[in-house]
Amino acid sequence: MRICSLLPSATEIVFALGLGDRLVAVTHECDFPEAARGLPVVTRSIMPHRDGASREIHTHIARALHAGSSIYALDEATLERLDPDLILTQELCEVCAVSSREVRKAAGRLAGRPTILSLEPTSLGGVLETIEQVGGAAGVDERARAVVAGLRSRLERVAALARAATARPRVFAMEWLDPPFSAGHWVPEMVRLAGGVEGLGREARPSTVVGWDEVAHWDPEIIVLMPCGMSLDRTLAELPRVSLPDAWRRLAAVRAGHLYAVDGAAYFNRPGPRVVDGLEILAEIIHPEVFPRLARGGWQRLPAS
Repeated sequence: MRICSLLPSATEIVFALGLGDRLVAVTHECDFPEAARGLPVVTRSIMPHRDGASREIHTHIARALHAGSSIYALDEATLERLDPDLILTQELCEVCAVSSREVRKAAGRLAGRPTILSLEPTSLGGVLETIEQVGGAAGVDERARAVVAGLRSRLERVAALARAATARPRVFAMEWLDPPFSAGHWVPEMVRLAGGVEGLGREARPSTVVGWDEVAHWDPEIIVLMPCGMSLDRTLAELPRVSLPDAWRRLAAVRAGHLYAVDGAAYFNRPGPRVVDGLEILAEIIHPEVFPRLARGGWQRLPAS
């Protein structure tokens, strides 16, 4: 079977299932595991300001989506040459991948008439289900169940330990810096399981723009910066470029030095196996008295303002 992944999270799932040797094509954003970097790429970004400031990127994406255009292009010639049997895509977020309409149109031209599997998780349970869906489509059901069992065991361990914590601090999982976005879908659930309360994001719902007055009213005790698609280093570089209001400095989390940056692209934004690592990272941040920090990167505490 020849597999084409049009999602970084799907690429990670394919490798987690031991199917890396069947992967014939990936996206320009598929950077994990390292082996994915050497595979043929069938997408590219058409954003002119990919490395611009947060506000500039947001404005361009909003205009493109409002105009009904995509921010990605599909290399149909390469896709046709590789002729995959299975294409993994999604319809959940127009910002995360080539539009499903374009994928189905291109797939219709392929000689082999590939199977198209659209992955649409909105919760941690949904993420685990997508792993089983990919395993089923690729004929490795038993292997997929084993991978899911291991991930579910880690999820349950974090949830059980967090329930023993004596406090449940107010958390703001910030999925974009300018304008500020609250995290959605599986992230508020992650905060809850890690022993916090996310009052600005909603479980199983998309991320949304929030006003600074809303943030001030919630007055989070912990702020976790996880801009969508940004690495930890990119987030650290981006924060000084953002014009933050005076209300920012008055937030309990900022005053107390409970401000953290994480690798959003790796552990939070992509609905793949590493969201479980993200849950463990959140647990370490929210309840360090219960979850001692493991010897790994992926997050950093920022100095108090």
